[in-house]
Amino acid sequence: QNGLVSLGKQLAPPGMSFVVPPISIYQPGFDASWELDLWGHVRRQIEAAGAQVETAENQRRDMLVSTLAELARDYIQLRGVQAQIAISNENLNTTNDILQLTKTRAARGLTTQLDVENAAAEAASIRAQLPGLENQQSMEINALSLLLDEPPGSLRSELARAKPVPPAPPRVPLGIASELARRRPDIRAAEAELHAATADIGVAVADFYPSVKLNGNVGFNALDLKNLWKGSSLQYVFGPSLSIPIFDAGRLKSTLELREVQQQEAAITYHKTVLQAWHEVVNALVAYRTEQQRRTRLKDQVDHSRRALALSRTRYVTGVTDFISVLDAERTVLQAELQHAQSTTNVSANLVQLYKALGGGWEQTFPEEPVTRVVNLQSIQ
Repeated sequence: QNGLVSLGKQLAPPGMSFVVPPISIYQPGFDASWELDLWGHVRRQIEAAGAQVETAENQRRDMLVSTLAELARDYIQLRGVQAQIAISNENLNTTNDILQLTKTRAARGLTTQLDVENAAAEAASIRAQLPGLENQQSMEINALSLLLDEPPGSLRSELARAKPVPPAPPRVPLGIASELARRRPDIRAAEAELHAATADIGVAVADFYPSVKLNGNVGFNALDLKNLWKGSSLQYVFGPSLSIPIFDAGRLKSTLELREVQQQEAAITYHKTVLQAWHEVVNALVAYRTEQQRRTRLKDQVDHSRRALALSRTRYVTGVTDFISVLDAERTVLQAELQHAQSTTNVSANLVQLYKALGGGWEQTFPEEPVTRVVNLQSIQ
């Protein structure tokens, strides 16, 4: 249109203007291109893209499994700390009873003020442990709040009341652990990465060969909208095109070498991931078994320590032994009970670690979405 205006100004008589009215051109249409996949170029691209999608899916699944394991571990740690708080309070009550006993005996002249001060010091020592345990409890509640996308302290009303540590079964029906471990999302993601890298080599090899494409273009061209869909407005172009990489040999060769190196890197990563996973499974199995044995022996220690404390108190009241024996027995009971509570927590936490090491459990049928394993807060309390 600008060209017509310039031409009109040149042709118009002096003193007269030449006006060109606006022109509208309607040009709808579409074009398409089909590549004849003679050398597998497109097939390998599709294969690589599918493997990359699988990699992303498994990376997401791996993140979900890790999040669920962390949620369960924090909940177990919370209940374990609450059990230690209850044990400390129970032992504090026992220590206060002994303190009152020593005060009574001292008032009657049956013992010295030294026993009273030792009993008071033991009570103060137990009382000093409680703030640290309460701080751990608060931190675990806040950790759970963070994982559940809640502000700090929002779950205190639901979780502040102490409940037992979730129990763990004596044995886990694993079957063949190596087959279960292969379902781990990180292993499957590394395998998909290797698959994609191998497919990229096929794409790079196919680039050395000529490519044949069938190109087409169909459209309508009219100055008036009412004439747009008439046969006279139809325009189309169709024909093949051939592309031969004559001058790109250096670039294509370098690309192929890069893809081969990337495939080797993916293979090394896959090998390392599998080896690391197998180590984690074995370590989790051993830790779960040995911690159960330790918990059983600590339970025996707790039982013997309680009986020893009862006997030492009886002997102290009858004047057969001194107060130091009572204090030693009391400290032994407290330490044994705290260790047993921590071991109980460790057993359940090791079960969670085994769940994570196996990639999300030990069922024979792998769930399509591990997020379905999320148990709501009400059901785990």
